[in-house]
Order: sequence, then structure tokens, then C-alpha cells
Amino acid sequence: MHQVVWLKRDLRNRDHAPLFEAARRGPVLLLYIYEPSLWTAPDADPRHWNFVAESLLDLRRRLPVVVRVGEALPVFEDIRGEHGIAALWAHEETTNWIAYQRDRAVRSWAREKGIPFTELPGTGVVRRLPSRNGWAAKWEAMMGAPPVPPVTDLPLPARVPLGDVPHHGSALQQGGETAALTTLDSFLHQRGRNYHKELSSPVTAFEACSRISAHLAWGTISMRETLQATRRRSAAAPEWKRPLAAFDARLHWRSHFMQKMEDEPRVEFQNFVPAFEGMREPYWNDEYFAAWQEGRTGYPLVDACMRALRTTGWINFRMRAMLVSFASYHLWLHWPRPAAFLARQFTDYEPGIHYPQFQMQSGTTGINTLRIYSPDKQALDQDPDGEFVRRWLPEGPGPKIVEHKEAYRLARERMAAFRRQPEAKIQAKRVLGKHGSRKKPVPSRQPTLF
Repeated sequence: MHQVVWLKRDLRNRDHAPLFEAARRGPVLLLYIYEPSLWTAPDADPRHWNFVAESLLDLRRRLPVVVRVGEALPVFEDIRGEHGIAALWAHEETTNWIAYQRDRAVRSWAREKGIPFTELPGTGVVRRLPSRNGWAAKWEAMMGAPPVPPVTDLPLPARVPLGDVPHHGSALQQGGETAALTTLDSFLHQRGRNYHKELSSPVTAFEACSRISAHLAWGTISMRETLQATRRRSAAAPEWKRPLAAFDARLHWRSHFMQKMEDEPRVEFQNFVPAFEGMREPYWNDEYFAAWQEGRTGYPLVDACMRALRTTGWINFRMRAMLVSFASYHLWLHWPRPAAFLARQFTDYEPGIHYPQFQMQSGTTGINTLRIYSPDKQALDQDPDGEFVRRWLPEGPGPKIVEHKEAYRLARERMAAFRRQPEAKIQAKRVLGKHGSRKKPVPSRQPTLF
């Protein structure tokens, strides 16, 4: 009989509470399941799996990770029949609808079989949160607790073959706990010195941003370890206080957005404000969508950012916001299909951030200021010398598929008409009460997560 630790988006040894607790109680089977239903879903991409595969191989250098291919329930049933399961351990996760339903099915199966199943928090998200009041204090308490010690001695489970990690290619960004620690260290001691000044421009952001987002998304480092390392560095180096305060705030905002999806999983598919349903759907345009995806809208910075993202798996937050804004307002595309497309491009795809952020940038939360970016102004502000555009759009821009002024005017008129609806106002008030930040708003501050 084994204590089975189910790895999902927590591919590490350090600060891993389920692994630590399981190892205290008996022989451990450390399990990762390659689930075809998840990896063929509309939001999944081989670049995600490549990062996960590298992370599993890195973890295997320290611990015997068992890998099985199949859907979760049949795999657990096979392990129960062949080796026995004394208890099942995992981290809580805020994830997409497919995995959410899978988790519910596993909980039901464990209850039916009489197997204790313990899920422990790890991202700063509070499950079954009754109210946002006091959430920040709960987050600080969770993030301020001492990290869980790593498990250093985990024997190979008796008569349990490890299994092969499915075939993979090279990841666009290197996965694994080793790479996570190296990346964070280089940011805190070298690359992040001007983070607060250089995070908005794609010219500087690739180097100046933390680049830890993929590691947080796939759990090769914990939020708690990242935050505590940041605060230690800030205390030790006063000249780093301003950039690291900016980074600290964005770690907080990361959990804040994940909490939204934890509290309301439907936002992967439906508008926060149901009265906005039907606002964009009748205007869908396949040609616009294809041009946006392929980086040929005629707006140089939009197209350069899309091409950079598709090639590297990453782009900085302001440029992500601009891409979403352009799809939502200039092209008036309903957000779910663009959201799934960008999910496949982001190596750091984190469902709990992705969908609330996408809706915020699309104007469907009902509570956020509309952010209709001018692509030409962004180019002047963030790439004034055209360095980024020349690199990623060497042939130069094509004809613009829409005109900014007309698209801007039409988008504002349509948004205003829907926002004026009495039902929309009522629903927006509910969204604010359920999901709104309890911090005093700062007009100039825009949460920037990556």
C-alpha cells in the first residue's frame, strides 16, 4: 500500500506539501499521469508538454517519478488493483473546465473506494472562499509561512516501473526546478535591476522581466518560495527596492486573478456579465481572426508581437493586453476563440489567470475601465526606434485591415450601449462584490502579471 502523490501543476520537490506529508506516513508513489483528454484539448499545445516533459526529467534526477499514460480514473484504478493506495495526495489547483471535471470525478472515485484524498493549498488561492473581505490577509499568511522542506530520500516503489516520459522535442523555454531556481536568481541579482522601467517595452522585457511565469504556471517553483526570495533580496539590497516592490505586487495580483476563476469556473466560457452575451457573436469574422493569428493585420507592433509570441512562447504583459484589445475592439471578435488560440501560444499558460485577464481586457467583466489600445501609439511609446518591429516583421507592414479611429469609435458606442442596460448594471455590481479587489484603487496602476 502506497501513499500516492499525484503531480499536476506542481513539478518540483521544494516546498511541496503533499509530497512532504505523504513521505511522513509511509511508502510513497510519486505519480504523473499523461492524460490524452487534457493534451488534445483546444487550449493545449506541444510547447506546454515540452516544458512539462523537461520538468519531469529534471525532477527524476532527484526523485523516482512514475509516469503513466491514460485517463486519470483508469490509471488510479489500475494502481489500486496492482499496488494498493493507502491515501491520495495532491495540491489544490485552479484550472480549466476539463481538469476541473476530472478532479471532481477523482474525488468521487476516492470516496467510493474509501481512499482518503487530501488536497493542500499552494498558489495563494483560497478554496470555498465565502467573501473577498480579508482575502489579502489570508494570502499574506499563506505566503509568509515557512516553505515545506524538500523530500531528499524517496526510495523507488517496489515492483512499480517508472514508465517513459512520452516523446518530446526541445522546449522554447527550459523547464524544470533547476531552471526555475536559476531563472529566479538571475532576475533577482542581475536582470531585474530596471524591471519597473523596462517591463512594458518588448525591446527590453525579454531580458528585464522575471521570466519565471512558466515555472509558476507548471509548478517547478512555488509562489511562496518566489515571493520570499524576492522579499529577502529587497531587504538586503535597498537599491533594488523599487523594482522588486513592483514584482512583489504582481505576484499578489497573480493570485488575485486566479481566485476569480476559482470562485467562478464558468468564466472560461461565459462572460462575467451575462447581459453581454450576444454583444460580439453576430459580428464574427474569420478573415480578421486569421489575420490576427498570423500577424498580418497591417499594424506593425501588433503583427511583430504575434510573430514573436508564436516563435518564442512568450511576450510581455502590456503587449499581451494590446493583442487582446486589438482582437476584442478593433476586430470586434468574441473572446473565447482568441483566448484558446493565445493559450496555445503561451508557454506560461495558466487558466486561472488567462480567462479573467482576457475578459478584463475584452471589457466583459463590467467593472474594469475599457482599455482600447492604440497600436500606433504603443509602437511610438514602446518601440520608438522600430527595433522590435524590424526584427519580427522584416518585410514591413501590409495594408491595415481596419482603421483605428473608426474601429475605436464603433467599439466605444457598442460597449456603452450594452453597459447602459439595467440588467448589465445589476450584474456588474454583483461581479464587483464577488471578485473586486478590496484594496483602494490607484488610478495610474494597471496590474501587470508577467
